[in-house]
Amino acid sequence: MALHRPGKQRLTLFLATLVVAFCCLIVPAVSVKHESFKTCSQSGFCKRNRAYADDVTALGTSWKSPYELESSTIELKDGLLTGTVVKTTTLGEKVRLPLTVSFLESGLARVVLDEEKRVKGEIDLRHDSKIRKERYNEAEKWTIVGGLNLNRAAAFSSEPEAGFTKVQYGPENQYRALIRHAPFEVSFQRDGETHVKLNDRGFLNLEHWRPKVDAPEDETQPEDESTWWEETFGGNTDSKPRGPESVALDITFPGYEHVYGIPEHADSLSLRETRGGSGNHEDPYRLYNSDVFEYELNSPMTLYGAIPFMQAHRKNSSVGVFWLNAAETWVDIVKSKSTANPLSLGAAGKKTSQTHWFSEAGQLDVFVFLGPNPQTISKNYGELTGYTQLPQHFALGYHQCRWNYVTDEDVKDVDRKFDRYQIPYDVIWLDIEYTDGKKYFTWDPLTFPDPKGMQEQLDESERKLVIIIDPHLKNENGYPIIEELKSKDLAIKNKDKSIYDGWCWPGSSHWVDCFNPAAISWWQNLYKYDKFKGTFHNTFIWNDMNEPSVFNGPETTMPKDNIHYGDWEHRDVHLINGMTVVNATYRGLVERKKGEIQRPFILTRSFYAGTQRMGAMWTGDNQADWGHLAISMPMVLNQGISGFPFAGADVGGFFGNPDKDLLVRWYQTGIWYPFFRAHAHIDTRRREPYLVGDPYMQIISQAIRLRYQLLPAWYTAFHEASVNGSPIVRPQYYVHPEDEQGFALDDQFYLASTGLLAKPIVTKDQNSVSIYLSDDEKYYDYFDYTVYQGKGKSHTIDAPLEKTPVLMQGGHVIPRKDRPRRSSGLMKWDPYTLVVVLDKHGAAEGTLYVDDGETYDFEKGAFIHRRFRFTESTLSSEDIGTSGPKTGEYLKSMAGVRVERIVVVGAPLEWQQKSTVTVIEDGSKEATTAPLQFTAGLAGKAAYAIVKNPNVGIGKSWKIEF
Repeated sequence: MALHRPGKQRLTLFLATLVVAFCCLIVPAVSVKHESFKTCSQSGFCKRNRAYADDVTALGTSWKSPYELESSTIELKDGLLTGTVVKTTTLGEKVRLPLTVSFLESGLARVVLDEEKRVKGEIDLRHDSKIRKERYNEAEKWTIVGGLNLNRAAAFSSEPEAGFTKVQYGPENQYRALIRHAPFEVSFQRDGETHVKLNDRGFLNLEHWRPKVDAPEDETQPEDESTWWEETFGGNTDSKPRGPESVALDITFPGYEHVYGIPEHADSLSLRETRGGSGNHEDPYRLYNSDVFEYELNSPMTLYGAIPFMQAHRKNSSVGVFWLNAAETWVDIVKSKSTANPLSLGAAGKKTSQTHWFSEAGQLDVFVFLGPNPQTISKNYGELTGYTQLPQHFALGYHQCRWNYVTDEDVKDVDRKFDRYQIPYDVIWLDIEYTDGKKYFTWDPLTFPDPKGMQEQLDESERKLVIIIDPHLKNENGYPIIEELKSKDLAIKNKDKSIYDGWCWPGSSHWVDCFNPAAISWWQNLYKYDKFKGTFHNTFIWNDMNEPSVFNGPETTMPKDNIHYGDWEHRDVHLINGMTVVNATYRGLVERKKGEIQRPFILTRSFYAGTQRMGAMWTGDNQADWGHLAISMPMVLNQGISGFPFAGADVGGFFGNPDKDLLVRWYQTGIWYPFFRAHAHIDTRRREPYLVGDPYMQIISQAIRLRYQLLPAWYTAFHEASVNGSPIVRPQYYVHPEDEQGFALDDQFYLASTGLLAKPIVTKDQNSVSIYLSDDEKYYDYFDYTVYQGKGKSHTIDAPLEKTPVLMQGGHVIPRKDRPRRSSGLMKWDPYTLVVVLDKHGAAEGTLYVDDGETYDFEKGAFIHRRFRFTESTLSSEDIGTSGPKTGEYLKSMAGVRVERIVVVGAPLEWQQKSTVTVIEDGSKEATTAPLQFTAGLAGKAAYAIVKNPNVGIGKSWKIEF
């Protein structure tokens, strides 16, 4: 790290900063420092709720849950059920808990349980605290954007039963909620079968408010209160002014062995059990956004982001739950054999996933998804929390980054060398060293004196610059940004409501509080071109360290009893904090100059449910080893099925120096990440692709060019995700929900609905790969058209170092652009190639989406959306878009963009006798012909045919008859 110059700083501040920076840059001999992060046994509420579950389990049938729904309070009106659950304490106290169950038009159900005394403010806070008394109830404000319309047709079932309330709801009333009154329990049924159960094991535990009473020293307390009123870890004491307030619930998926989701963890796609045993975890999966230095693999340990959304899948059925809570959360998973149950038809003999969720604070707020398939769950979740952003087109290209390009001349030199070696890229990145003394929204006047000239050179090749802006602001007198933060009262506060001061890259720092609407307005205005001098239309933003990362804070973050806008404690909102920063940045980038609207590009490290609406994420500070390469695939897949598909991992590994084979294989994997960026630590050797020498440079270049060749397919996939929530790269179970052998596979995946099936090599010295096929469709090697077929079987594919293993599933039309360019922006007007991959019936189908890749004009019809169909020896292009005020203007601008080549893979043998095809384009007066070239298949390879220059417009309707 090039340490910043002391300049006008006090010597003491400089030396302290030097120590912090040095300590953070030492590469340890081992990975993550476990002592810096809590285990469940070190987290009071986690330990308490696990112990509660153990006690309940030990008591077995003699246990009676203390939670009962009062029958007389139940009402159902216009899809909203209300009532009161009463908790009877061990001392006989009756605690009233308001219940609402919302039955939504989408088929989702939402269960919310609160605490009457806290809602009414009838509690006393300790330490003269002035924070809010109620449980945090504003997570919805940041997370939910739609899908809450009530199903007014929901009605009590006509089958009354004593002690139960039954509600029919959902599409055609095919869903049913079965609510048991005593003990309180809810079962959700689809087609007469129970798929999700709440509190069927009796682990529901809402820690009610009670005053702190100091028992006499000689009196034994009935419960261990050691972590109720304060808790110490890592030298920091959490004051807990509201006392114990955790919420916990068991959620069971009868007959479902596989559960997925709840990112972010460096673990398998199919989540493991967490109660010990061979191959299992000892601790629950933890969700508590943290800056985890060199994280370990195959672990339930928390990482940088959190999405408390879990799906369960079994043959031809998917269900899920979304736990809407912004406080620290843990999730236990155990799997057991199902027993016969009249309410769980078909589940007997199968494994059941039993999960146990507990959060430190907030309401109990759970959404239940009844599927029935992964696609429906993705769509419902997207309606709820928002679909992924449709980014600018350049964001799908290759991003070149390291910590740090040290001068603006260094950036320009890297840019020139990519051109010299004919390696395409779209974006170059700057880490923290570009700033003046770690002061964000500034440029170092010695090393980056000419940001304008630097970005003008990039702009000549349609390339972009991304610079880092973190939410910690250097506490230095005379720094205008920090002076404004203080004067406008926009910072996060200590528990005494003074400005919180912690340590990060600049040393002493304050944090902007983007829960505050005034702070959002201020932060977004900082990105205006006339405010942030040296930024231009091709400058975009990277929000890092936004968990928030605090070097001297508990668990490398800020104290839980810090206070945010609205008088909420940090413990209430920790998981959402990073997203609020991204939200403010997003708003700032939309219009940096009045009248100039563009789609933002933002990369974030910290995230929560809903952050997908605003940008991309990456998996953080990984290591340059084969294990981290391998784990990147299930991590990216899990992000996709959890509604945040714009995900990637640092290609090459952030820490350490990859050998050349590892670097090659990582690029061959990275081209399949939706977010494709190389990045490296400041202490690593430079490893731009042109530095590794041949043949490695050529192999890496070939992989990057494959990404660029397929950009039309990638952009179409991003559009699909932006309108229906579907993952961009999809695991086996998602594409083949009927094939149980594929449910745990997470080392191969499909690119959206293109039929492209990739299985990167992630093991050292491996020259072949085994790809599993779930269906009996024909699959073709992408490069040489070798045919693979065989349902439920694995097929070995040779994959020497220079080869990226990828197959094409029969039945798809894949759009490409085959002319190599320096950047995606220079490909804008290039012609298309259509690869028609015939299935066993001789048919194929695919789509293409195109817009200007920059503005929001697509919302006014400025796009092309085509469906290509091959059937009965005819390939056709059909318009599936909708018209708007800008449709005609856009189509006119694209009139010269044509299809230059059609490749038909699996061409029928009778085509050997043909030399031309007939082309019929709408608007043409007569049909034309185009040459057809047929190549017979040999040695296990498919025959293929090429139509050269059919000369049909990409935005027009046409038919080509073979």
